[in-house]
Amino acid sequence: MALKSTIYKAELQIADMDRHYYGDHALTIARHPSETDERMMVRVTAFALFAHERLEFCKGLSDTDEPDLWQKDLTGAIETWIEVGQPDERRISKASGRSNEVVVIAYGGKTSDIWWQGVRGKVERLSNVTVWSLGEGIAEALGRLAARTMRLQMTVQDHAAWLGSADADPVAIEWTVLKAPAQA
Repeated sequence: MALKSTIYKAELQIADMDRHYYGDHALTIARHPSETDERMMVRVTAFALFAHERLEFCKGLSDTDEPDLWQKDLTGAIETWIEVGQPDERRISKASGRSNEVVVIAYGGKTSDIWWQGVRGKVERLSNVTVWSLGEGIAEALGRLAARTMRLQMTVQDHAAWLGSADADPVAIEWTVLKAPAQA
């Protein structure tokens, strides 16, 4: 018998001064049996950083045809495809062809560096792809915020972000842009 996903609930308050986005979100997050707290919380962080009324969690790990998050327009076309982790270049290329914008948020320190060197040559040719790498230890710090029921606050100001809860100090979210989309 296959293991089932574990359900997490989060009340997420977002104050993004850079994008002028302010909102409260009641999230239901299905954590795949093979997923770690760190990866799940990086997904929640990605949601907070790219929040939009149509952004939603997808099947991600349990479905190879869906990302971790996506935003679709009113016709069902994919506007933004967000991957968390270290997807291979074929997956990124496929996502690039299916959506207007692809965002990859890599984490894992040295392993992210090795992954990027392996996919960089092919991914850099894709004009609608953005790749970020989270700073060393951030995923682990985010993982410590994980609880079955969470009340989280995300603040974004001047290209800096913090995710926190009432039970823990906020985690400073630092990233490096490895690849930005091509300018039109």
